[in-house]
Amino acid sequence: MARNKSEWPAKVLALVRGGNVAAAIAQIKVAPTVGDVTRLQTLLAELPPSPSLAQLHKVVEEERALLAAPRLHRSP
Repeated sequence: MARNKSEWPAKVLALVRGGNVAAAIAQIKVAPTVGDVTRLQTLLAELPPSPSLAQLHKVVEEERALLAAPRLHRSP
C-alpha cells in the first residue's frame, strides 16, 4: 500500500470534521502543493453536503487554480 507523500490533506480534513472550518480555510491558503490541495478536494467530496462545506469547496478550487498557475512561486 502506497503512503501519501504528505499528511497535510488528512490534517486539514480533521479540522473540517472537528467543525473548525475557519482554521481549515487558513491552512488551505498556505497549502504546500497543488497535489495536496487536489488530495484534500478528493477527501472533501466524500463528506455530506452543508453550507460551510460549499464555501470550503469554493476556497479549495480557488487555491488549486492559484497553485496550478505557471508563474506562482512559493517560498519554502
